[in-house]
Parts: sequence; structure tokens; C-alpha cells
Amino acid sequence: MGMPTGTTALITGATAGLGAEFARQLAEQGHHLVLVARDGERLAASAAELENLYSISTEVIVADLTDDGGVAAVVERLSDEARPVEILVNNAGFGLLKSFEENDIEEEKRHLKLLVETPMVLSHAALRAMLQRGSGKIINVASVAAFLPRGTYSAAKGWLVGFSRWANLAYSPQGVTVTAVCPGLTHTEFHDRMEMDKSVAPQWMWLHPDRVVREGLAASDHGKAVWIPSKRYRFMMAAAQVLPARLTTGPPRRAR
Repeated sequence: MGMPTGTTALITGATAGLGAEFARQLAEQGHHLVLVARDGERLAASAAELENLYSISTEVIVADLTDDGGVAAVVERLSDEARPVEILVNNAGFGLLKSFEENDIEEEKRHLKLLVETPMVLSHAALRAMLQRGSGKIINVASVAAFLPRGTYSAAKGWLVGFSRWANLAYSPQGVTVTAVCPGLTHTEFHDRMEMDKSVAPQWMWLHPDRVVREGLAASDHGKAVWIPSKRYRFMMAAAQVLPARLTTGPPRRAR
């Protein structure tokens, strides 16, 4: 079942791509929002627009979630018993265009922190509060890369899927569901920020954010542990499980 209107959702990476779409659809459903991102000016603009469009209230937290101080600020908000957060969307992330051996190791460490350590820490804080109330939802934005051999991004998203499977099994009997939403290629700023040539993948492989989020929220409402939006990607990932790994690495990344 979906959360009643008037409850609060906290979304990381909330000003662009899937994060912005989660914010829009949750606001449309009547949820109040806590928006988290690094760009304070863009956050304020997004918050004002959502308030005007959907008559909900918003808060903003300007935070770099690769930084311990930024993570601590969000943990503090999630732990505030007087202002409960009923829905947590762990969405913030970025990708690396180059191969592992070509990347600076400090950049790889930031990548790992944002994709694994930060959602783990935020989920821990949210779960403690949610379990006390006996209700709550956590949505972890993963990727179909979790099921494919695609470098450290795949490894990090694989952790998030595995964690979500276990956590949903462990906590759903206590009223808290945890869902990993695993989209394929999606039209957002994600690949643009990587400076990746998007033409390496055919048009039919690209999804739109509204569909990904709509299916992800429905999967969360139905208590699913893992959801892959679109039949085409569910079929592809089922096939990938029986094909040799060398055939499932996907199109090569290249700079645009």
C-alpha cells in the first residue's frame, strides 16, 4: 500500500534526472519533501516550483554526500522524531567514463562512498526511526548494471541490490519495505555529466524518467525487493543470467 498523503519523503540527488522525477511524482501524490543535493540555488528553485505546482511543503538540505559532514546533516534530519520521514529515496550518484585502471583512485573512492557507503548510512538512520514507528519505505536507485560485469559501478550497484533484497526480507514483517529500482539506460543528465557518447546504445534501449519512477513507486507500494522497469529490460536481464559473461558487458563507453 502507498503511504497516506501528507507524509514526508526525503530524496537525495533531488535536482536532476530520476531524483527530480521522484520529487515531482511524490509531490503530485501529496507528500511533503526534503530535497537533498549539492547545488543550493538549483535546490531552492526546485523546491519553490514543486510547492507552487502541488501545494506541498518542502525543505532543502545543501549537502555533498561524498563528504562525512554532508552525510551527517542528512542523518540528523532522518533521525528527527518530531518530523518523521516516511519515505527515503537513495538516488544520488555518478558514473565514471574511464576503465578502473585509468581512473584516479581518489575518484574511485568517492564513487564507492556515494554509491554504497552513503545509502548504507542513510538507510541505517531511516530504518531506526521507521522501525520504531512500524512503517516506512526505502527506495534504493540501483541499475541493471548490478546484474552485468560493468566495472566498479556494477559492483557498487550489485551491493545495493543485495542489501535491498536482504533488508526487505528482514524488515517488511515490521512494516518497513526496502526496494531496489534497477533501470536500464535512461534519458537524464547522468550520462551527460560523464561526457559519454550516448549514441553507442540504440534508441530502443533508452527509457524515460517518468516511466522508471512510476514503476519504481508502484513496486515499492507492492513491497517488492527488486524491480527492473520495462519488460524489455526484464527480458534482457533474465537472458543475461544464462549467457556467457563476455556477451553481457554491454556497449563500450566512449567520450562524446
